Amino acid sequence: MKQTPISAFTKTGGMLYFARMVGKIRLHARGELREDFHENLGKGFDGRCCKFLRIGYEALKARVLQGGTDDEIFAWCQVNGRPLSEEDIAIWNGFAQKRGWRDDGTAMFEKYKAGSGLAHRTDLLTYFDYYEVDEGRAP
Repeated sequence: MKQTPISAFTKTGGMLYFARMVGKIRLHARGELREDFHENLGKGFDGRCCKFLRIGYEALKARVLQGGTDDEIFAWCQVNGRPLSEEDIAIWNGFAQKRGWRDDGTAMFEKYKAGSGLAHRTDLLTYFDYYEVDEGRAP
């Protein structure tokens, strides 16, 4: 059975979204990732997260497929990309959990909601909110 990724709210090293991204890489490699996620692998949030970490997606993918825990892979990113301070992580988390709400991603966010039959859900203000509902973790 094909799966959806874990919640974007899951933290690794205090950082939101990272665990979701590496989890998608693992699921895809095993042929277990739901097909509607394939097109955006390495793009969208994945791409932004990699740019923030200063790690190429393909390099990250290769590292994930070598094995290891999320924490070990996050530590590898700190060495091979850039080290993140607590402040850096707070800035990323603030950006990530508000993405889609009154920013340059709002129009695309609304298209995703509409495409999933959720345009009527005015309580879904961010991509993270949308993921939780669209993937069945929240009502």
